[in-house]
Amino acid sequence: MLRAMLMGEALAAATAGCSADLGGTPAEENVDREIVQGSRSDEVSTVGDLLEFNREGGAANQNLPVNKHLWRASLDTLSFLPLESTDPFSGVIATDWSANGGSSEERFKVTVYISEPTLEARSLRVAVFRETLADNGAWLPASVSETTPRRLEDAILTRARQLRVAELNAETG
Repeated sequence: MLRAMLMGEALAAATAGCSADLGGTPAEENVDREIVQGSRSDEVSTVGDLLEFNREGGAANQNLPVNKHLWRASLDTLSFLPLESTDPFSGVIATDWSANGGSSEERFKVTVYISEPTLEARSLRVAVFRETLADNGAWLPASVSETTPRRLEDAILTRARQLRVAELNAETG
């Protein structure tokens, strides 16, 4: 519960540049588990700091250019948005459109790109999309503050570092 509250506060701060808060309901644990573990014929595990993907009919134990801490932190940070797709091969996590509970006239979508296996800022890029509802009922693209993606990147990086520290502490006893 505390983690969810802290995440909500971090995301509220990250989206302060937009006209509405992106708060919502967190994704259910079983949805998150499916993303991490893959489908019944796919399995995701970790080796060092990388994700290792083992797909039925494909090459076994392929190391992907995705840092496991950035991947997990991205899923944690974006858990309040419905997930549209995740692709560990390309390092992309995309959410679906989600309207803020307080405003049905604006919605957001976030895409995270993890491009390198290192736990560094250069390995991560976040794109935030915003649409507003026009009088004719059509959704129109709207501007997003330049600081919003940067704040989400900061929240993801902070969470990834926390996960890495927790892992190191668990390894050392």
